[in-house]
Amino acid sequence: MSTPLLDQIQAALATVNDPEIKRPITELGMVDSVEVDEAGVAQITVLLTVAGCPLKDTINRDVTAAVSGISGVTGVDLTLGVMTAEQRSGLQETLRGGQAQREIPFAQPGSLTKVLAIASGKGGVGKSSVTVNLALAMAKQGLKVGIVDADIYGHSVPAMLGVADHRPTQVDDLIMPVPTPSGVSVISIGMLKPRRDQVVAWRGPMLDRALVQMLADVYWGDLDVLLLDLPPGTGDVAISLGQHLPGAEVVVVTTPQEAAAEVAERAGTMASMMHQRVVGVVENMSFLPCPHCAAEGTEHRLEIFGSGGGERVAATLSERFGYDVPVLGQVPIDVSLREGGDAGKPIVDSDPTAPGAVALTAVATRLAGRGRGLAGMQLGLTPTSKF
Repeated sequence: MSTPLLDQIQAALATVNDPEIKRPITELGMVDSVEVDEAGVAQITVLLTVAGCPLKDTINRDVTAAVSGISGVTGVDLTLGVMTAEQRSGLQETLRGGQAQREIPFAQPGSLTKVLAIASGKGGVGKSSVTVNLALAMAKQGLKVGIVDADIYGHSVPAMLGVADHRPTQVDDLIMPVPTPSGVSVISIGMLKPRRDQVVAWRGPMLDRALVQMLADVYWGDLDVLLLDLPPGTGDVAISLGQHLPGAEVVVVTTPQEAAAEVAERAGTMASMMHQRVVGVVENMSFLPCPHCAAEGTEHRLEIFGSGGGERVAATLSERFGYDVPVLGQVPIDVSLREGGDAGKPIVDSDPTAPGAVALTAVATRLAGRGRGLAGMQLGLTPTSKF
């Protein structure tokens, strides 16, 4: 048993990431032992965070693949064990980085994660579809993205991502977000319920506790962007978000008709009241491209829900706040957008050249590329003396 061979195996194991935590298993203390017998078979014991880890097959496959490629290794004998309570406690301390429990990392002054809250004045405007597709479009641009499905009563995001029946892994009181094939991590109150069909009937304090749990008790790692799918309207969750994440930026989703535009203005105004900056408006279901005209090579828009709603919301909020609130994009009515959401395969992945996917990708690019402005945000400064 040569030391150089063991060193090579350890180096190979360091390239294997835990699929939920997304950090090397060697760094997380998951590699319990490594030995090589006289025949060149690598005997490795890896400790799972919890018994019945849902992604143990992925760990098995990745470890085997990484070690099998080493010259001199004739086989891999992998044993999967389970961490003790003491080892899980050490892992939890490692992940928290010494921070106190129930501390929201995105609210800290040094946080580099851009937090985008997707809001709407009313339901049925496609806010969750916009959230999911923006997240996937940003992930395709190389960003590390997470989604908090803060629509406590609706929580449709997991189904749209194809993980409705998945449950998060819990390491003591630390929760791992559920990974998706696209690379986006997600947590939803729907994943924390005992049954998928169970009804959530909570009032203010419980809603606030649920939001804090999904922000503070979930290990998100280093995210570039965190998107929150808010419930429609100006209720408890919007208020709690303003209190816990005052630095979050808000995107308002509306549809073209007058009724939707009027209530969307209220959602934007609510964000400003909580000292959050509204960074733009997305007009969803803007128009239906006429299929007959498209077949003939011409463009004809059927404005089923009217027109001008997005521009009106943007203009009203810009005048009200004193800074520019642009229309970030107009998303057309697209059958594949609806089909992708129903099938758990969002359109930006399943049909990236579709008109809806192109529009949403453009919005994601604008949001990902913009810097954080101070206009409209509370600086938290208090005068200490008078002149």
